Amino acid sequence: MSFNLAVVQPITNAPPDDEKNVADAVRYVEQAAAQGAEFVAFPESYPGPWRMPATFDPTPAMVEVAKRCGVYVQYGTLGPIDAAARTAHNLLMLARPTGGPPGKYRRTHPPGPWIYTGGKYWEFQYVPGNEYPVFETARGQVGLAMCSEVYMPEVSRALALRGAEIIFLPAGANKQKLWATWRNLIWARAIENLAIVVTTQNLFGTDDKGLAMVATPEEIIFESAQAGLFVVDVDLKRVRELRNSRDEVGSSAHNAAKAGVLTQWQRPELYNTFLPREKKVT
Repeated sequence: MSFNLAVVQPITNAPPDDEKNVADAVRYVEQAAAQGAEFVAFPESYPGPWRMPATFDPTPAMVEVAKRCGVYVQYGTLGPIDAAARTAHNLLMLARPTGGPPGKYRRTHPPGPWIYTGGKYWEFQYVPGNEYPVFETARGQVGLAMCSEVYMPEVSRALALRGAEIIFLPAGANKQKLWATWRNLIWARAIENLAIVVTTQNLFGTDDKGLAMVATPEEIIFESAQAGLFVVDVDLKRVRELRNSRDEVGSSAHNAAKAGVLTQWQRPELYNTFLPREKKVT
């Protein structure tokens, strides 16, 4: 039931040279496949573009190399809406070994557009999406979320409740003072959703501090702050055992994470109490 997943933490070409990342990404996929990887995970906005109006589209190259190498490729790009208004969705995509249109997630949080305006790397008017798709793969159910959405537990929970067992949560740039809390939250999203959570980020120089991780509910199985391509052995057996188990008195003697948090612990009748909707006056 185990399989290999390649986590790529690249030295990224910043705008206006971001189109060069496409050829680099193709080479990374080829290298990962040669090392036995079945999934390849890239950072947010990698290979690009990072700005509007978009001057290139990496999807044809990512779809082609995924099919040619027989792997799933999680990558980042923009979904242009209006070139004149510079509006776009920020996208995570999942190219498949079978070819065809890739899976697509439009970043949902926070409300736009301020998050990607006036920055050093990004420059576009971000429009949030409203959906949480989950994608079936030969190895398990995959959900996609993005960067600082790690601070919004509702996003990962929405994916887990829809069946996601692997959640790709790639990030953009150096976390600076957020690094420690960001790291903790990646593992927290795995613990509370009984999922495997995968993250990585762009590096813009060898002195940049990365955050590439693969976290399971019970342990962090891979972590690196350095640039590179890392192949990690991943197994969903334990995730599925925890999801299919009940939390009992004494469970902590043999479980390092709480079983049943997606089912047994849930009280859907209280959801409206958590966030009351405005009542209509009659």
